[in-house]
Amino acid sequence: MSTQEPRIVVTSTDMERLRTLIDTTAGDKADALDAELLRAEVVEPTQVPPDVVTMNSRVVYRDEDTGETREVTLSYPKDASMEQGRVSVLAPVGAALLGLSVGQEIEWQLPGGKHKRLSILSVTYQPQAAGHHH
Repeated sequence: MSTQEPRIVVTSTDMERLRTLIDTTAGDKADALDAELLRAEVVEPTQVPPDVVTMNSRVVYRDEDTGETREVTLSYPKDASMEQGRVSVLAPVGAALLGLSVGQEIEWQLPGGKHKRLSILSVTYQPQAAGHHH
Protein backbone atom coordinates (compact mmCIF):
# COMPACT_ATOMS: atom_id res chain seq x y z
CA MET A 1 0.00 0.00 0.00
CA SER A 2 1.03 3.59 -0.34
CA THR A 3 2.61 5.41 2.55
CA GLN A 4 -0.31 7.78 2.88
CA GLU A 5 -3.62 6.14 2.21
CA PRO A 6 -6.47 8.46 1.34
CA ARG A 7 -9.40 8.78 3.71
CA ILE A 8 -12.32 6.62 2.66
CA VAL A 9 -16.02 6.88 3.49
CA VAL A 10 -18.42 3.91 3.48
CA THR A 11 -22.16 3.92 4.19
CA SER A 12 -23.45 1.84 7.09
CA THR A 13 -25.57 -0.21 4.64
CA ASP A 14 -22.58 -0.96 2.38
CA MET A 15 -20.45 -1.77 5.43
CA GLU A 16 -23.00 -4.29 6.68
CA ARG A 17 -23.33 -5.99 3.28
CA LEU A 18 -19.57 -5.99 2.68
CA ARG A 19 -18.87 -7.48 6.13
CA THR A 20 -21.27 -10.35 5.23
CA LEU A 21 -19.48 -10.75 1.89
CA ILE A 22 -16.07 -10.91 3.62
CA ASP A 23 -17.38 -13.44 6.15
CA THR A 24 -18.52 -15.72 3.33
CA THR A 25 -15.47 -15.25 1.08
CA ALA A 26 -12.12 -16.90 1.67
CA GLY A 27 -8.70 -15.71 0.59
CA ASP A 28 -6.59 -12.67 -0.17
CA LYS A 29 -9.31 -10.71 -1.97
CA ALA A 30 -11.53 -10.70 1.11
CA ASP A 31 -8.52 -9.80 3.28
CA ALA A 32 -7.67 -6.81 1.05
CA LEU A 33 -11.24 -5.53 1.24
CA ASP A 34 -11.31 -6.14 4.99
CA ALA A 35 -8.15 -4.02 5.40
CA GLU A 36 -9.79 -1.17 3.45
CA LEU A 37 -12.95 -1.35 5.56
CA LEU A 38 -10.98 -1.24 8.81
CA ARG A 39 -9.83 2.30 8.02
CA ALA A 40 -13.14 3.54 6.62
CA GLU A 41 -15.23 6.28 8.15
CA VAL A 42 -18.78 4.91 8.36
CA VAL A 43 -21.68 7.30 7.67
CA GLU A 44 -25.43 6.91 7.22
CA PRO A 45 -26.50 6.54 3.56
CA THR A 46 -28.23 9.95 3.72
CA GLN A 47 -25.01 11.58 4.98
CA VAL A 48 -22.55 10.34 2.34
CA PRO A 49 -21.16 13.15 0.13
CA PRO A 50 -22.26 12.83 -3.54
CA ASP A 51 -18.66 12.60 -4.81
CA VAL A 52 -17.84 9.43 -2.82
CA VAL A 53 -17.62 6.03 -4.53
CA THR A 54 -20.22 3.79 -2.85
CA MET A 55 -21.39 0.34 -3.89
CA ASN A 56 -23.17 0.47 -7.28
CA SER A 57 -21.71 3.91 -8.06
CA ARG A 58 -20.44 4.68 -11.57
CA VAL A 59 -17.00 6.22 -11.38
CA VAL A 60 -14.52 7.64 -13.88
CA TYR A 61 -10.90 7.10 -12.92
CA ARG A 62 -7.51 7.61 -14.53
CA ASP A 63 -4.66 5.15 -14.42
CA GLU A 64 -1.81 7.52 -13.56
CA ASP A 65 0.80 5.23 -15.13
CA THR A 66 -0.83 4.89 -18.56
CA GLY A 67 -2.98 8.04 -18.60
CA GLU A 68 -5.93 5.84 -19.58
CA THR A 69 -9.37 6.73 -18.21
CA ARG A 70 -12.13 4.23 -17.55
CA GLU A 71 -15.71 4.38 -16.35
CA VAL A 72 -16.85 1.46 -14.23
CA THR A 73 -19.66 0.55 -11.85
CA LEU A 74 -18.53 -0.77 -8.46
CA SER A 75 -20.49 -4.01 -7.98
CA TYR A 76 -20.98 -6.94 -5.68
CA PRO A 77 -19.28 -10.09 -7.07
CA LYS A 78 -22.58 -11.62 -8.25
CA ASP A 79 -23.29 -8.52 -10.39
CA ALA A 80 -19.77 -8.05 -11.76
CA SER A 81 -19.40 -8.12 -15.56
CA MET A 82 -16.39 -6.96 -17.58
CA GLU A 83 -18.59 -6.50 -20.69
CA GLN A 84 -20.91 -4.13 -18.82
CA GLY A 85 -18.04 -2.35 -17.06
CA ARG A 86 -19.16 -3.66 -13.66
CA VAL A 87 -16.09 -4.30 -11.50
CA SER A 88 -16.30 -6.49 -8.38
CA VAL A 89 -15.50 -4.90 -5.03
CA LEU A 90 -13.36 -8.00 -4.42
CA ALA A 91 -11.17 -7.21 -7.46
CA PRO A 92 -8.08 -5.16 -6.55
CA VAL A 93 -9.33 -2.11 -8.47
CA GLY A 94 -12.80 -2.44 -6.91
CA ALA A 95 -11.48 -2.60 -3.36
CA ALA A 96 -9.21 0.37 -4.15
CA LEU A 97 -12.07 2.53 -5.52
CA LEU A 98 -14.49 1.92 -2.65
CA GLY A 99 -14.93 4.96 -0.43
CA LEU A 100 -12.69 7.32 -2.39
CA SER A 101 -13.94 10.72 -3.46
CA VAL A 102 -13.32 12.87 -6.52
CA GLY A 103 -9.78 14.25 -6.59
CA GLN A 104 -8.30 11.50 -4.43
CA GLU A 105 -5.57 9.17 -5.63
CA ILE A 106 -4.70 5.69 -4.41
CA GLU A 107 -1.71 3.46 -5.00
CA TRP A 108 -1.70 -0.25 -4.32
CA GLN A 109 0.39 -3.27 -5.05
CA LEU A 110 -0.58 -5.67 -7.81
CA PRO A 111 0.31 -9.35 -7.78
CA GLY A 112 3.95 -9.64 -8.85
CA GLY A 113 5.07 -6.55 -6.94
CA LYS A 114 4.04 -3.87 -9.46
CA HIS A 115 2.19 -0.81 -8.24
CA LYS A 116 -0.86 0.86 -9.73
CA ARG A 117 -1.95 4.45 -9.17
CA LEU A 118 -5.48 5.64 -9.83
CA SER A 119 -7.10 9.00 -9.42
CA ILE A 120 -10.83 9.59 -9.18
CA LEU A 121 -12.05 12.03 -11.86
CA SER A 122 -15.81 11.90 -11.28
CA VAL A 123 -18.68 9.94 -9.81
CA THR A 124 -21.26 9.95 -12.63
CA TYR A 125 -23.87 8.06 -10.62
CA GLN A 126 -24.17 7.38 -6.91
CA PRO A 127 -27.26 5.54 -5.62
CA GLN A 128 -27.44 7.65 -2.44
CA ALA A 129 -27.24 10.97 -4.31
CA ALA A 130 -29.98 9.68 -6.66
CA GLY A 131 -32.17 8.92 -3.64
CA HIS A 132 -31.72 5.13 -3.79
CA HIS A 133 -30.75 4.20 -0.24
CA HIS A 134 -31.28 0.43 -0.38
